[in-house]
Amino acid sequence: MLGACERPETPMTGAGFETLKALIVEDNAHMRSLLRALLNSVGIREIAEAGNGQSALALLRERKSDLVLSDLAMKPMDGLEFTRRVRNDEHSPNPFVPIIMITGHTEKYRVQAARDAGVTEFLAKPITAHNLFSRITEIVERTRAFVRCDNYFGPDRRRHQLDDYAGPWRRQDDFQQEVDVR
Repeated sequence: MLGACERPETPMTGAGFETLKALIVEDNAHMRSLLRALLNSVGIREIAEAGNGQSALALLRERKSDLVLSDLAMKPMDGLEFTRRVRNDEHSPNPFVPIIMITGHTEKYRVQAARDAGVTEFLAKPITAHNLFSRITEIVERTRAFVRCDNYFGPDRRRHQLDDYAGPWRRQDDFQQEVDVR
């Protein structure tokens, strides 16, 4: 059984994209170049790059980043392990930094694994400037609260708040009546 969850405050700096500092974590140099160009096209100029999760953790300690774009499949540390370390390591420089997972691996179990690791947004390759812009806008304009539970720390995974919600149950299964079969 899960313990009580906390909701720590989430810092998100910068009033516009031009003030944001980004970190690209991608093992493919061509993709890093494309992501840099796309970030430039939406006004982000201060961009650092890392070829894997280990290098990215070192960069996060050296310089402040307001958002991270991370590939999923990298070696020696992939995007999931990188995200888990950013969120949960006691020496993490910023466990609240928004992380956008960008990958061509879009199977349901991978998307769920990314969500469960603490990824803020998920973006499937091939990406467009519009799709990247919409994810960054989501991060900046609708910052999600962070939740800490026994087995999860990261952005609140419940995206939609229902205006007419008046009870503790939120999932479709919660509304199905239990049937006693003897």
